[in-house]
Amino acid sequence: MDFDKSVEPFLSANYKLSEDAFNWWKQLQVERRSFSTNRRTVDRLFQMFPPSPVVIEPRPDRCRTCAVVGNSGNLKRSHYGPLIDFHDVIIRMNRGHIKGYEADVGSRTTHRIMYPESAVDLDNSTHVVLAPFKILDLEWVMKALTTGFSGKSYAAIKSNIKANKDLVMVMNPAFMRYVHDMWLQKKGMYPSTGFLGLVLALHICDEVHVFGYGADSDGNWSHYWEKLTNKKLRTGVHPGNHEYGVIQELAMQRKLTFYTGW
Repeated sequence: MDFDKSVEPFLSANYKLSEDAFNWWKQLQVERRSFSTNRRTVDRLFQMFPPSPVVIEPRPDRCRTCAVVGNSGNLKRSHYGPLIDFHDVIIRMNRGHIKGYEADVGSRTTHRIMYPESAVDLDNSTHVVLAPFKILDLEWVMKALTTGFSGKSYAAIKSNIKANKDLVMVMNPAFMRYVHDMWLQKKGMYPSTGFLGLVLALHICDEVHVFGYGADSDGNWSHYWEKLTNKKLRTGVHPGNHEYGVIQELAMQRKLTFYTGW
């Protein structure tokens, strides 16, 4: 795997996204607005949110441990909860439920990766990690935490969310591209939120433990908290089998520890 520590995982006030990276990103969900509009929006964003992301700095006397918790049905009856809660950093994705599932998925969350169409309310100690796919997503996070958002997208969007605006972090589109190009060899339209979270963990932690990844026996990405209705889902626009293969390979190379559930 091509591990490039120089790629900034998060946007910050002084980071300048290249036009080349913007042009790749704008294809993901068909963004029609310009590079300069994006830059102005990002400038506004950092007048409101912390100008640089808070990450635990590496130190020789400390090992930063990460649990990355996917939403796979294989977490059911896994009893991984206490093991997950033991980590310094606990990353969850999108709508991953906790209430009622603590024994299997744990109860703590330090970072939740989401986008407007998958957003949930957070407690005051959890970082919002926005994975933006279009300029609208940047506008949404500013409005959803203040006056309320009224725009439209391909799916329903919460106009307000509860979250601590001092803990907002925004994933760098150039990082998303690096994950797609280097880690997934450009397979699929773009990486899943879960795979972005996994590579993010490898960048911000010394030791990474991965839970809740992988399709069910029919090859579908099913969630542990609901019954799958679309039996032809497979892994959507994402290269699910390839992502799973990369995780297995990283586990074999001891770059991470993979808990397969069931």
